[in-house]
Amino acid sequence: MHIELSDFYSRLGTIGIILALGFILGKAKLIDTKFNKILVNLLLTVFMPASLFVAFPSSFDQATSDLFFKGLAAGGIVMFALIIASRIIFNKAIYKGELRFESQFALIFNNATFLGYPIVASTFGQQGIIPYCGFIIAFNIALFSYGVYLFQRKVTPKLFLGIITNPNIIAVVLGMVLFLTGFRLPGFVMDAAQFTGNATTALSIICIGFMLSHAKFLKLIKKWRLTLTAAIQLIVGPLIAYGLLRAMHFPDEVVYVCTLIQALPTATSLGLFAAKYGGNDIESSELVTISTVLSIGLMPLMVWLLLIR
Repeated sequence: MHIELSDFYSRLGTIGIILALGFILGKAKLIDTKFNKILVNLLLTVFMPASLFVAFPSSFDQATSDLFFKGLAAGGIVMFALIIASRIIFNKAIYKGELRFESQFALIFNNATFLGYPIVASTFGQQGIIPYCGFIIAFNIALFSYGVYLFQRKVTPKLFLGIITNPNIIAVVLGMVLFLTGFRLPGFVMDAAQFTGNATTALSIICIGFMLSHAKFLKLIKKWRLTLTAAIQLIVGPLIAYGLLRAMHFPDEVVYVCTLIQALPTATSLGLFAAKYGGNDIESSELVTISTVLSIGLMPLMVWLLLIR
């Protein structure tokens, strides 16, 4: 498998432009807080599920199936390991008060959906998309269960019901069923889902840009904890994924894809989740920004050290 570092810079540059657009729209007051909350709900219930649903390949064969399930298993292992690591690194003794749970979220969940799919597709093609589809199931189950728990801090029947009825989980399961059975929906249905899903990346980044338009950048420079958290996420994530999956003798396709995903910056959904579930959405968005900026240097470095050298 071959990796082109130029693809990373191209994708990050695209994200930076859209982020700046959201920032400008916020500063110009063309987007207000009420509209942003509505857009966040639409992203989490409509646009993101559509993008996940159409991520699965349309054809089925045994080799593809094996690679898919190995990607799913690898995703579960990596997610569990990152949850444990986040609780150890960002513990109560070191991270007191605010941002402890946001920092844990940042380490566990990165931009696997919004940025992961286009980078995996452009870097590895269909060979990488198969294990990615498996990984993303484990990722989204963890995201919409443990990710929500990190902000709500309690386990309730409503939380479990939310997992079962979550549009993103439903979309992943439906996409997986169609992939495994070979059943195909009419072309116009898939096209509608594809067009809707294509809006996910731009709209989510615009939301983050809007949140950043309310941030104080002079204060951002002094927030060393955010920079430290972002650096830990960008270094520890790929090391855990690569070390565990290599030790467990997963196929190269799975190791490469999962390591590449963990080298991505913190998920833009951190800011979205903080806004929706009552976290610190301003500093969460600042953390996303710092992680994205640091990833310009650290992500190619980690990929070179682990996957290219």
